[in-house]
Amino acid sequence: MEKPRADVADRVKEIITVQLGVEASHVVDNASIVEDLGADSLEVAQIVMLIEDEFGIDIPDNAADALVTVGDAIYVVIASKAKI
Repeated sequence: MEKPRADVADRVKEIITVQLGVEASHVVDNASIVEDLGADSLEVAQIVMLIEDEFGIDIPDNAADALVTVGDAIYVVIASKAKI
């Protein structure tokens, strides 16, 4: 059974919150991972790897480069899981 979007969103947001050490209230769908949450390129790469491990998916480099907001990260997971 597929996980609902809310569950995926919660898990992605938790990964980002823990990895960046930011307040959970700041990790909203339209928050920029770099601009708003202060991630550097290494942290973004780490977040991508953690999301891949958490959900058992592979995020291609072009999709990883397009992860600008928290919502983008959630969308990539949902889109990847839909292809399975």
